[in-house]
Amino acid sequence: MSEKNCPAIEVKDLVAKYGERIILNHISFTVPQGEILTILGSSGCGKSTLLKHLTGLYTPLSGEILLHGKSIVHAAEEEKRLLMSSFGVAYQGGALFRSFTVEENVALPLEEYTLLSREEIRKKVKEKLKMVNLDGFQHLMPADLSGGMLKRCAFARAMALDPKLLFFDEPSAGLDPVSSASLDELILQIREKTGATIVIVTHELDSIFRISDRSIMLDAGTKKIIADGKPEDLRKNCANEEVRRFLNRGKL
Repeated sequence: MSEKNCPAIEVKDLVAKYGERIILNHISFTVPQGEILTILGSSGCGKSTLLKHLTGLYTPLSGEILLHGKSIVHAAEEEKRLLMSSFGVAYQGGALFRSFTVEENVALPLEEYTLLSREEIRKKVKEKLKMVNLDGFQHLMPADLSGGMLKRCAFARAMALDPKLLFFDEPSAGLDPVSSASLDELILQIREKTGATIVIVTHELDSIFRISDRSIMLDAGTKKIIADGKPEDLRKNCANEEVRRFLNRGKL
């Protein structure tokens, strides 16, 4: 199967552990290209652990992870570096370098992975900042930005290399409802403009229903995926009462 026709992500029989403790136990799922997938679950269920495996930060005990048909688990060092340059990640809290300006933060992936000139990088950064409504804020420091602006700057950095796969970790965490809704709208715009596949770890129910094409829910007890589907369908019809309770804010 050509990369063009491959799923964006294939997770096959993944087992992850910390020390002797199993966190994810033989989980499998596929993400088609262009989908917005949200990863749900209570605290300690393995959401962040899964994200760190998908982005190559952790190596699983066993199983396989394919990104556009290429293994990030078994890739050699240079292959893994190239594969990691093909996706973007926005971490919880933004994870911006506090001593760098907005422009310098967004420019980092371009300086690391391309041979573009300084002027070409500047133009690229301006383009990405415009996409997230931060054009004109290039010379500010992270300390000068609001929480929502920090998140949007992190989005711009994640998109710097024009990846077709984006990972967002708790993008709405700590934001007020208006800022959170604005960020959700931005995520939908990013998908519309770029066609990117977007995987989001979140516990924000309003965001889940606004942006998800599909959700998977992890369970801390079984260490497995206990639900997979459209969030509205899962809220109303999932056979698992725990899933319905989670998506109905604890009320059934």
